[in-house]
Amino acid sequence: MKSVLRIMSASIRCLNRTSWLLAGLSLAFAVALVLDPRTVDGAPAWLKPLKFAVSLTVYGFTLAWMLRQLDSWPRVAAWGAWVTTVAALVEIGLIAMQAGRGVASHFNTRTLFDAVVFAIMGFAITSQTVMAGVVAVALWCQAFPDRVLGWAVRLGLTITVIGSGVGGLMTRPTEAQMARLRTTGSIPRTGAHSVGGVDGGPGLPGLRWSTEHGDIRVAHFVGLHAMQALPLVAFVTRRWRSGRARLAVVAGAGISYGILFALLLAQAFTGQSVVAPAGWIQLALTLWLAAAAGLAVAGCWASRHPDACEERSTTEPA
Repeated sequence: MKSVLRIMSASIRCLNRTSWLLAGLSLAFAVALVLDPRTVDGAPAWLKPLKFAVSLTVYGFTLAWMLRQLDSWPRVAAWGAWVTTVAALVEIGLIAMQAGRGVASHFNTRTLFDAVVFAIMGFAITSQTVMAGVVAVALWCQAFPDRVLGWAVRLGLTITVIGSGVGGLMTRPTEAQMARLRTTGSIPRTGAHSVGGVDGGPGLPGLRWSTEHGDIRVAHFVGLHAMQALPLVAFVTRRWRSGRARLAVVAGAGISYGILFALLLAQAFTGQSVVAPAGWIQLALTLWLAAAAGLAVAGCWASRHPDACEERSTTEPA
């Protein structure tokens, strides 16, 4: 067991070092973004490597912290660290290589080489997602000294795994791409993140999320960062004297976050831009916002009246 724990610690240290490397690459890509005027699909060539490097940096550090909680599952923690390390390095390396070549990294099947690169990236991210799912299962079986933090970690990583899986929906060929394949026998681009339009149009500054039609990347982004958002709620409430109130707020935040993710995904698939919800999506988002605000207010009240919460919990029937 001591040997396994040493392997676990070494693996997590490797993941942390990889995350620091990715942080350094983020700075390098930011410099390249300023110095290199080239564009790919209407966006600066080095914007995608920069976004992925930052995202993988945050993901790596967060997952390493979560893996340290798996003292009952050291082998799962070790495998989680190694798979994530390899997948992150492969993915960022290929994205940077394609940016340096001045071609798209995602959905690019114009040449056999580009198609192979895209396939390797897909395999790497799929492996990482599956491994994160295994870690999530282990976390549901792991006991936590802080029960509320445990729920936040479990719910957060579970939603993140689902959010990561949404990326696979973007790789499906569109109707226009399939029509071109039937007509010309070639398909230079397979998949898209836009719904109801083509990729590369007007988008939000920096993020480039479409402002004209649906964009699956919005829900994908929100889902991916549940693993940071929900534990943050647990940390913010850690000084509350009412454990019952803390648990209720974290559970409510997890449910609320999952609903927001589902609504944003539905919004994308109805072809609505993230900045222009309409119809039932607009109504649902309004109700969600009101409920989230109500949860926040109730949480603030509970933090200032812990005795009332505890008194109520002791008078309720078992």
